[in-house]
Amino acid sequence: MIIGIDGNEANVEKKVGIGEYAFELLQQFEKLSLANVQFLIYLKSPPRSELPKEREGWGYKIVGPSKFWTQFGLPIYLYTHGPRPSVFFTPTHYAPRFSPVPTVVSVMDLSYIHFPQLFKSSDLYQLRNWTAYSVRKAKKVFTISNASKDDIIKIYQTPVEKVVVTYPGIKRKTPMEKQNPQLLEEKYGIIGEYVLFVGTLQPRKNITSLIEAFSKIKKKDISLVIVGKKGWLFEEILEAPKKFNVEETVKFLDFVPDEDLPLLYKGAICFVLPSLYEGFGLPVLEAMQYECPVITSNISSLPEVGGDAALYVDPKNVEDIAEKIAMLIEDKKLRSQLIKKGKEQVKNFSWEKTAKETLAVLEEVAKGN
Repeated sequence: MIIGIDGNEANVEKKVGIGEYAFELLQQFEKLSLANVQFLIYLKSPPRSELPKEREGWGYKIVGPSKFWTQFGLPIYLYTHGPRPSVFFTPTHYAPRFSPVPTVVSVMDLSYIHFPQLFKSSDLYQLRNWTAYSVRKAKKVFTISNASKDDIIKIYQTPVEKVVVTYPGIKRKTPMEKQNPQLLEEKYGIIGEYVLFVGTLQPRKNITSLIEAFSKIKKKDISLVIVGKKGWLFEEILEAPKKFNVEETVKFLDFVPDEDLPLLYKGAICFVLPSLYEGFGLPVLEAMQYECPVITSNISSLPEVGGDAALYVDPKNVEDIAEKIAMLIEDKKLRSQLIKKGKEQVKNFSWEKTAKETLAVLEEVAKGN
């Protein structure tokens, strides 16, 4: 059996969101080393060094041209070159058009349906049209929460049995003794206590409301540290500290490498993710793993992720966000309780489990065709 995989999202330097999901699945698939399964990873460019090395049963196919790759380059290659996969899996919303191979796709969330005003028009057109096509064409659709599954079934009129929930995993914990506590000040200029946000700078993350909420907290010796690369429509976010008179206490760090995140989580008073919508919300588990109390939204998939180990807010209520942050700043006992619960909550998620559940579905589709 040959399983073909679109590996492009995993083949980038800075892996967030779908990129991290794709990369972790590839890592786990390669470790399985199944005698009866061969993996072929299709890429626009040569594999980066961190991707698994080629071996028997694990190979890469470089396919061009990169422009309109999913619509033309990949389908043509699948028609004209062998060996042909038994099933093709893409960890993105976009299935290859006119493909001769049964396809399985992943749809993380439908935020572009719920909040179209938060997307650039070009991205919105692509997401709406290509996702609709891919969901119709796919034999199975993976998603990462029951909230997203319900959305896909309702919006695309998809049979319940076609949509499969596989929760993402969480990276193995980095031993804290390997971390240099001086890094916060020396590399990132963080001095004193701080509240932490981690995520791409985009409107859906509701960062402007977080900054406004932070401005209502009277503790002037505490800062708000915002970690994340610029996504889209981020200008309002960058202007918010000046608007709410907290320029001196809000710090933007841009992208932070994975090896530095544990120390940032560990050192924070709390982690806040007040998103308007999330397909999953992996940073919630990352924070819990490194003993950082979590405040997050009470909507979409986030209660699934946080369970009883998070403090929940109405993301559209700035006063609620401010009140919960202030509560964790003042209440050390509550912080300790959330940390303890968080350690238990993260045990429910692993990339190994995600990969095995994903592979079982791919094998089922391959055998059925």
